[in-house]
Order: sequence, then C-alpha cells, then structure tokens
Amino acid sequence: MFTDCTKNHFCVRAAIIAAGFAIAICSTSTSAWSADAPVKMSSEAKKIPFDPNLFRPDPQYEDKPYSAPKQIEIYGGKSSMDVPRPLLELGRPIYTEGPFSEGYNLIGRKNIVDPALSVYGDIKTAFGFNKNGDQDQAILATQLNLDVDLKLTGTERIHAFFKPLDKGGQFTSIELFGFGDEDQPRLELDLDPETIFFEGDMGAIVTGLTDEYQTFDFPFSIGYMPLLYQNGIWMDDNIIGGAFAIPALNSPKLDISNMDISVFAGFDRVTTQAIKDSRGDNADHNVDIYGIATFVEALEGYWEAGFGIIDGESDFKDLDYYSATIAFSKRYGGWLSNSVRFLAAFGQDRDNNVQQTADGQLLLIENSLITHLPSTLVPYLNVFAGFDRPRQLADDNGPLKNTGINFEADALSLFPNLDDTGHDTWGGALGVEYLFSLDQQLVVEVATVQIIGDANEVGRAAKDDQYGFGVRYQRPLGHKGGELSRWIVRLDGMYGLFKDNDDIAGARLEFRRKF
Repeated sequence: MFTDCTKNHFCVRAAIIAAGFAIAICSTSTSAWSADAPVKMSSEAKKIPFDPNLFRPDPQYEDKPYSAPKQIEIYGGKSSMDVPRPLLELGRPIYTEGPFSEGYNLIGRKNIVDPALSVYGDIKTAFGFNKNGDQDQAILATQLNLDVDLKLTGTERIHAFFKPLDKGGQFTSIELFGFGDEDQPRLELDLDPETIFFEGDMGAIVTGLTDEYQTFDFPFSIGYMPLLYQNGIWMDDNIIGGAFAIPALNSPKLDISNMDISVFAGFDRVTTQAIKDSRGDNADHNVDIYGIATFVEALEGYWEAGFGIIDGESDFKDLDYYSATIAFSKRYGGWLSNSVRFLAAFGQDRDNNVQQTADGQLLLIENSLITHLPSTLVPYLNVFAGFDRPRQLADDNGPLKNTGINFEADALSLFPNLDDTGHDTWGGALGVEYLFSLDQQLVVEVATVQIIGDANEVGRAAKDDQYGFGVRYQRPLGHKGGELSRWIVRLDGMYGLFKDNDDIAGARLEFRRKF
C-alpha cells in the first residue's frame, strides 16, 4: 500500500530523485533514444518483441485514506524499538544510519581509516542440579563473555575475545553440594585473551596503497583466532596461526553459482580429543594443524568439503592423523531440509602398537520438516553411525555435539549429556522446536546412542546403550523494548537411562544479559 507523501519523508526524497532522473533523460540527445537507432548489447543478450500486455497502470488508492496502524500491519505489526547498544562505543557507532564522518586518509583515499572501538558481549549465571551416575551435585556459576572490536577501515579490524571470570575450564562459582569444598566461593580471574587477531582484505589494502581499484578480493586473518567449519562438526577451535580465502568463484559450465576456498595453518593452541597431555586434558601445545576447506553452491544445493592434517611434535609425534569431510545440504519438494555429512580420521601410526585415538568414520544425516509454519515450527530427526574412532580435525568436544539437545554438554553448570564421540555407536535424536511468535523457544527431544561391538573395549567412550529425554525453554523476561527484555531466562532438563550403568539427569536455570 502506498503511503501519503506528505507524511513520509522517503516519498519526498524519491520524488526529488525521480525528478532529477527525468531532467537527465530530457537533456540527453533525442537521437540516442530514437527507435530507429541501433541497440548496443552484449552477445549473450537477446532482443525480444515488445508486449504491451506486460505493462499495467499503477494501482489507485483514492478510496483508502492513509492509516499509520495499517502501515505497521504490512510489516507484521512490527514497530521501532529501543535497541540495546554495546557496553562501550567510541567512534562511529555500529548499525546506525548516516551521514558518516569523512575518516582519515592514512593508507590511501580509497581505503579510508575511520577507527571505532566497541565492547559487547553477555553475562550469564546458571544454577545446575545434576546426577552423574551415583553422584549428586549442585552448583551456581557465572560466566562473562567480552568481545572487543577495533574497526580500522571498512574491511580491516582487530578483534579480541575475553572470558575474565573463568580459567582453565573452572568458573567463578559456589559449589553447593556434591563437591569436596561445598559452600566455598571460587573466584576464577583470567585476563588473557581467548582470541586476538587481525583480519582484512588484501584487495582493499592494495587499493588504498596504490590509489587504483583492484579486481580481486583476498580476505585473510592472522593471530589467535577462531575457526569453525560445518557448524563446528568438522572443526571448532581457537588456534594461533593464519588463514586466507579465495571467495566468490563461479562456473556456469559446472552449475556453480558461488564457491569459496579457505586455506589455514596453526602452530599453537591446537586442541583435539585425540591428543591428551600428561594430565589427561586436551593438549594445546606441540600440535600443528594444516588444512583446506571449501563450500560450493551447485546442483541446487550446498556442498562443503575439507581436508586437514594434525601434526604432533615432541611427545605427540606418533599421534599425527589426517581428517577429511564432505557434506551436502538441500531442500526437497518444499517439505524436507536435509544435510548428509561424512567425516573420517585416518593415517595415525602409533608406536609399539598402542591403541589408536583417531582412526574412524562418521556418517551424520540431519533432517527437518518444512511445516505450515516454516520459521517457527520445526520437527527434526538427526541420525548417525560411527565406526571405530572418528575425530574432527580440531575441537574440544565430540562431533555429535549439535545432533540434539541431549548431546550438548555445558561446562558452566556441569549439565550431563549422552555420548557425543560417535565411537562405534549409532543412534539419533527426534524432536520438535517451536518458536511461538519468534519471542520464545521450546524444544522437546528423545535421543539414543546404541553401541557397536564389545562394550568392554579399551578406550571406548560409551560403555552401554543410552536413552535420553530432554526439554528446553527460553524467552525474554519482559516486554519488547523494556529493560527486562534484555534479560533471557532459559530452563533445561534431561534424563538419561543407561542400560547397564547408573542413569544421569540434569536440571539447569540460566539468566543471561546481552549488552
């Protein structure tokens, strides 16, 4: 519905632009617009006959007076609100309208420096009551996440991430019972960055330095940085190293509309469950990583693939292994969204015939139905089968961590989960997610892990068959636009039945404030 231009500044601006365009057309030589003049076009273009039936007059709304509420209804009843701002903003604010400052010509007038510093993140406090086997525990813990972003130009920035209230997997907390030092508050302070890296585009940098526009994009990053591929299923780790990408490739002959290729290498802080240190923790030193990953939009779907090498040094020389993955995602018939993922770890050669830690394959199939409420009502079924000891390229958790809510671990509240390694197991998760009016979330799920082979095999993660029931609910505390709406409350519960071992159970209540 058109709006009354006297009440809409956009219409006034549009009218001015249209008038200027009309003047420009009228000032053009009439011979250039003659119907008899030859038309210049590319060889791929083809002229088609004129069809007057394709053009109709603009609709008329004289019988429908302007109504502000009706205009809001067009957009689903949405209206402006007081959006949260970062904790600290210096320089140009993010997500605001112009006009903007001119910036500084420090590295070239075609890549203007306009520095802006913003600090944002969230704080969350969770209460957890958990039963892990025959041990009952209760804990109250807090986590603070801080992102510090220093924007330099339109394509270059320095970014850092801090978690000042937890250190080495231990959180600022009060252990209520089930621990050795109940009721003793624990303050864990750590000002070391979780990540700190520089990222930019070499094409934009060269453009600024040479004062000539470049025809290539070459995004890159270097430092202590996060890398995530296939939603974290293949890789989800913070490494010290570098990466670059060759973006926006295409091939009409191969039906490739878009393709990116990423190359990365890391030389410290590389973690994988396949390599443990002397304390039994995932080693984060003396492990290097090299890899290449790509995504391709082709065959009316989305392909992802990758290959990487884990290179152990010093005491970890015999733990080297290769990791490969391929995945394909597509919608079928307007009713099913499907992703098929395969990953494999191979090439590990242990000394003295010691048990291998990375030598298996995992097939994961993710499905969700497209219902009459496609954005808010999502039934899903994810199934998997793992053989031997499949490993991701790099991650602190197992490859099944996103298979369902019953597989998600939470270190903050010590919330339990089903086995997420996929080591000689098969199973899946069946559930439904409902988002109401996009202001609440409810997830209900049942899941299972079934062992393959001998339950007493040395090094096996899952000792017997597992069954889980989980539920999650979260929503803002207050009405939209109010102060309380910036707080999110979340409740989780799960119960896991183990065939031959003690059951597990967990309940958690979390309050989260974003800023």
